[in-house]
Amino acid sequence: MTKRLSSKHKADRRLKTNLWGRPKSPFNSRNYPPGQHGKSKRGRLSDYGTQLEAKQKMKFYYGNMNERQFRNLYLKSIQKKGNTSENLIGFLERRLDTIVYRAKFAITVFAARQLINHGHIKVNGKKVNISSYSVRPEDTIEIKDKSKEMSVIAGALITKEREVPDYIQTDEKNKRAKLIRVPKFSDVPFPTIMEPNLVIEYYSR
Repeated sequence: MTKRLSSKHKADRRLKTNLWGRPKSPFNSRNYPPGQHGKSKRGRLSDYGTQLEAKQKMKFYYGNMNERQFRNLYLKSIQKKGNTSENLIGFLERRLDTIVYRAKFAITVFAARQLINHGHIKVNGKKVNISSYSVRPEDTIEIKDKSKEMSVIAGALITKEREVPDYIQTDEKNKRAKLIRVPKFSDVPFPTIMEPNLVIEYYSR
């Protein structure tokens, strides 16, 4: 088992869910933590504990973002007009690493981040190596010409684990994608229950 895969499995066990919907998650064979007390009933969490767990799940899902980045998105969300939870999801789904992952150019958000950091991704024809870059509707995201034959990209595109959501348009042949619109929370294909309202409550304490 690779170090990265082991880390993902630890995240699943810690948060007690198959966070990314992966077929090899330990929670596919058991929905309780390992160890002799794994099947024991879980104590009721406090409101704070429930909010913290919701925040941790969302942070890990979007590539284990650091706390400063995640809190900054919360602050941007409360400053923008509209529903704060929807705003937060919109900002998270517009991140370049999320778009690269959603377009199936990478098997995981972590792999998407690596592609971006190593200069394999262009936005509107220009190289962008910042994974937190905020994509706008109608922006075109594509794999750099010299990188289009990379095996990790080809492998990600053929995976049957997930489908490209309808708010992203993809051209698989040319390794190109476009954000059609900023999705609503209900549009996002989360493989597990996410509760952005509890994340907002956590930071609003």
